[in-house]
Amino acid sequence: MKSGRSGQSVTVFGAYGHTGRFVVAELLERGFTPVLSGRDAGKLKDMAAAWPDLDVRPATVDDPASLDHALTGAAAVVNCAGPFATTAAPVIGAALRAGIPYVDVAAEIEANLDTFTHFAERARAAGAVIVPAMAFYGGFGDLLVTAAMGEWTRADEAHIAYGLSGWHPTAGTRAAGAVSRERRGGRRVRYTKGRLEYVHGDLPVLEWPFPEPTGPRAVLGEFSMADVVTVPRHVAVPEVCTYMTVEAAGELAAPDTPAPSAADERGRSDQTFVVDVVVRSGGAERRAVARGGDIYAVTAPLVVEALDRILTGRTRTTGVASAGEIFDAPDFLRALSPHVSVDLPG
Repeated sequence: MKSGRSGQSVTVFGAYGHTGRFVVAELLERGFTPVLSGRDAGKLKDMAAAWPDLDVRPATVDDPASLDHALTGAAAVVNCAGPFATTAAPVIGAALRAGIPYVDVAAEIEANLDTFTHFAERARAAGAVIVPAMAFYGGFGDLLVTAAMGEWTRADEAHIAYGLSGWHPTAGTRAAGAVSRERRGGRRVRYTKGRLEYVHGDLPVLEWPFPEPTGPRAVLGEFSMADVVTVPRHVAVPEVCTYMTVEAAGELAAPDTPAPSAADERGRSDQTFVVDVVVRSGGAERRAVARGGDIYAVTAPLVVEALDRILTGRTRTTGVASAGEIFDAPDFLRALSPHVSVDLPG
């Protein structure tokens, strides 16, 4: 589906990264004109060889003028460059100076908290749109929880179970994880009793009843992802818990697990996923399920669909907002076909 705002320029910071390349390709497919940006001029030059018609604008987070140049004339900016603890604030600052929307793919819990904490008032006052974690972790789970809620205004619990066939992490994922572990001082994080808690101890091993054909699988409970930040920003729910299949978590933790490798002409891996969301309120329960492949590649249609909706005014609020808060969640999820198949209540 081509964009109603086709031809508009969108700066992609970190364009040469694994996820950034998928985002650039998706922008082109949807009729946008990507501007290639990032901190490594050499990698940008190499990338430009594949897309010689695209503008290349190196920029660094410690040089505001370079970021301002990278965003000049752009309708929006997508930040794909982690660790986001380092890049988010400078690129958001540049977006606010330029008066354009900002979207990122941050999975770092602490970086997303920083964005909500430090930019909420400024963005709201400016009428700006800032959507952090618009990716497989954070935005996708938030959309599924919101869709499962339907007309409910509150819930007792939200559970998001990730059934990954495996997880070959990128270098960016590893770097971001290292930053998060350092910021937590070796503790793990969970969302319970209406707040984030940092605790020591091993994660519990449970069995999650994934729908067929996956079926029951062993998972790590309290395997917290960015959903524990995005969901509670707008959903009145005191307990948000995310789960990860044991095998995928083990591959993520192993230092010798290789990075993703291409299995098709678009560069996607053969990884598959099912995301099973359950929300409970009183004695009632609702469920939303999504299935697809390659968690990095699927972030691209999530990002570009978000941009298209922002730039065509199909949003519900301004300021710093999570995906389920700013977009019509069921409509957004259905628009992701054929990249993702979803089963929603009703």
